[in-house]
Amino acid sequence: MNRDTVLSRLVAAALTAATLALCLIVLGSGRLAASGEGAVPRPQQDAAPPTQGAADAAPAQSGYVGPETCLTCHDTATLHGTAHGNPRIPGSPAADKGCESCHGPGQAHVEDDAKGHILKFSQMPARQVSDTCLTCHNKTEHAMWDSSSHAARNMGCVSCHSVHAPKSERGQLVKATQLELCATCHKPQAHKQLRSSHMPVREGKMTCTSCHNPHGSTNVRMLRVGNYINESCISCHTEKRGPFLWEHAAGRESCVTCHDPHGSNNDRMLVVRTPMLCQRCHIGTRHPSTIYEGTALAQRSNRLVNRGCTSCHQQIHGSNHPSGNAFAR
Repeated sequence: MNRDTVLSRLVAAALTAATLALCLIVLGSGRLAASGEGAVPRPQQDAAPPTQGAADAAPAQSGYVGPETCLTCHDTATLHGTAHGNPRIPGSPAADKGCESCHGPGQAHVEDDAKGHILKFSQMPARQVSDTCLTCHNKTEHAMWDSSSHAARNMGCVSCHSVHAPKSERGQLVKATQLELCATCHKPQAHKQLRSSHMPVREGKMTCTSCHNPHGSTNVRMLRVGNYINESCISCHTEKRGPFLWEHAAGRESCVTCHDPHGSNNDRMLVVRTPMLCQRCHIGTRHPSTIYEGTALAQRSNRLVNRGCTSCHQQIHGSNHPSGNAFAR
């Protein structure tokens, strides 16, 4: 027997043994599958969806009854079209538990003949009302509410806003306009808007919240911009920003030294008509600074008419001219 014949027989024997082992494995697997032993467990099928009765029982067990129960007594038609009543807005009450998102679980309220056990914002303390609203409205403009002047004066969210009976298209206010709402407390400032020189608030180009954040800020007077009044003013009046080579001390300290931002009957919302405005500080200079003298009255001084001091001193907010220390043109 030669070498090639021996090798071919060994290869044939190895293939026969491998084929036999494979057959035994297949036969063993079939027996285990038939007996159920050693079979790989299959994932269980999803349980049948709960019946309607089970769905209704779940909210009841947790104290919630669902918005359908609320509608049997309460009309919530005013919520339609608002952010609170839009279920497509993530985080809105309509996208969560509906009425009970704000008023709390209603199971005890339904079972109580006196209709208590529910949050009634019109009968709650202002602090408790605000705490309820701040569970959602606690970011951006509302983040500083706890330290605001309005919160310190025991005002709550429902003092200005109404969820179910708003009278404004924006902000869900209890009044038709911001000016009308703010005027309920800030009457002097609101009435100044009726004067001849005023911010364009009553024309609708600005609102009170264009400058103020009623929900609180780190600024004085709850201003939106900056850390003091001038920074708020120059956010719009940028030409008065500076820096100037020659600065007007009154303007550098505060714009409201000369201007009333809420309105005035004087030109450019000045607190006093010129030249009396300038003479509150400049009472003694190189030329007579008062118009109440016989010579000035007899000669009809130019400080009596027109723009008074600003007829010559026009750069009163500051000057960059080398010889502009007197703010002359």
